[in-house]
Amino acid sequence: MWDSSYICRRCPIVKDLKINNEIKAATVRVISYQGEQLGVLTLADALAEARKEGLDLVEVASTSTPPVCRIMDYGKFRYQQSKKLQVARKSQSTIQVKEIRLRPKVEEHDLQVKIKHIRKFLEQHDKVKVSVLFRGREIAFTDIGRKLLEDIKNNLGDSCNIDQQPKLEGRNMVMVLSPKK
Repeated sequence: MWDSSYICRRCPIVKDLKINNEIKAATVRVISYQGEQLGVLTLADALAEARKEGLDLVEVASTSTPPVCRIMDYGKFRYQQSKKLQVARKSQSTIQVKEIRLRPKVEEHDLQVKIKHIRKFLEQHDKVKVSVLFRGREIAFTDIGRKLLEDIKNNLGDSCNIDQQPKLEGRNMVMVLSPKK
């Protein structure tokens, strides 16, 4: 039997459940540990039935009339719920957007290094935002920036999807790449 004053901070699913003496209803519908319906019992009889099996009486549906209570091992239930949450968190994947910044007058070797970084980011399943920055009078030569982004696209080949084609946004030309599934 668990002390009802202990509430798990990590497991929000279990927080609002009432157990044993916290239940205030006079009569409750009881479900046994095996899942069989025991019928509508008084709270005292339901608690006695739970104690007889050495388990807890947990209110699982407080809004129904009468409230539905289940006889279960509350500690084991809480443990299973926290494990489900851990597995759900572990299987979640967050996609980050990495940014690579270039200038229109970038040298060939520097461009190859940047492409190598883009490949590494794509292998780590991150999206990549490639930006060509124009300063001063360079804005008149946006065709150089577009050609630079096309070269990057051709070098990467079929290893990525293009989410956003090269597009001029203010003084930056931006292209967004994502990894192939």
